[in-house]
Amino acid sequence: MRNPVLPIILSILCGLPAAAQDWALGGFDPVGYVQSGRPVPGRGDIATMWQGQVWHFASEANRLRFEADPRSFVPRFDGMCPISIIEGRPQPGDPRFFAVIGGDLYLFRSDAAERQLKQDPARILNQARAAWGGGN
Repeated sequence: MRNPVLPIILSILCGLPAAAQDWALGGFDPVGYVQSGRPVPGRGDIATMWQGQVWHFASEANRLRFEADPRSFVPRFDGMCPISIIEGRPQPGDPRFFAVIGGDLYLFRSDAAERQLKQDPARILNQARAAWGGGN
């Protein structure tokens, strides 16, 4: 006799990657980066929808802070790596590679790109802003 639960479980699991694609920052808490200077995993039960993505938080207090002023916590350059912007080939940053500078979150495509920025952050961010069009 076949187990009727198995097809149900498989259909749910197959849908998870599609749902995770809408998760901002890979499920990390955007407030956690700024507050603690490290990627803090968000909880699945504490989330909010903003700009078509689901943002997860480690605490209800972090969710409320984000909802009060989301632009203070979202990655600059729409999450694109500043180094790749300067190179003329914008690539999405990886939430594991980041820097918080002046309270702003920046994501990088790799550990090497993160290290490159840390050598001269002011110059690199100014170049990235100019190449990005002066915005965030």
